[in-house]
Amino acid sequence: MMRLIPVVCFALLAIPAIAQDSESPDVDIPQAEEPQIEGPQNEGPMTYEKLGRIIFALDPGAQPQGPGFVLTIADVTVLVVVDPNADRMRAMVPVADVADLTEKELVRMMQANFDTALDARYAIANNTLWSTYIHPLSPLEKDQFISGLGQVVNTAKTYGTLYSGGLMQFNGGDSPGLQRELIDELLKKGEEI
Repeated sequence: MMRLIPVVCFALLAIPAIAQDSESPDVDIPQAEEPQIEGPQNEGPMTYEKLGRIIFALDPGAQPQGPGFVLTIADVTVLVVVDPNADRMRAMVPVADVADLTEKELVRMMQANFDTALDARYAIANNTLWSTYIHPLSPLEKDQFISGLGQVVNTAKTYGTLYSGGLMQFNGGDSPGLQRELIDELLKKGEEI
């Protein structure tokens, strides 16, 4: 299939040239316009202030706290820490006490970090298991951030069961659709920003 596409494209591009060489020289064949590449518009570098506007659009009850914010998404408290000097952003949710983790759970979380947690990750710090999303601040785009927040909440909520960020699953059932709903809802809120 991949080899067929360039051949078909070449053949379609050659048609105007063939038609132009035909016996009726007074036929004016319009030239194809340059294709316009559609994609996300460059939003400019992400800043603490822009991140704050996104956060308050998602949760009007959010609060600035230290070098970041605390907000609630789907009844889960999320801490967002911003370090403009290091150009880093970290969203995180406390999940469990490290002392309560079993070896089997630790292995399962490492597996999830590889295949189902996606952009979110399980991490341990200060005797706490966290669901985290870490990204350089300035290149972070609005939809990336919103998706990352949804994935952090999903990995926190699915700890002990699916261990999933909610965007992709390799197994069937109802869970993928239910988890994707949160991210879609957040992206919809973010459209107005």
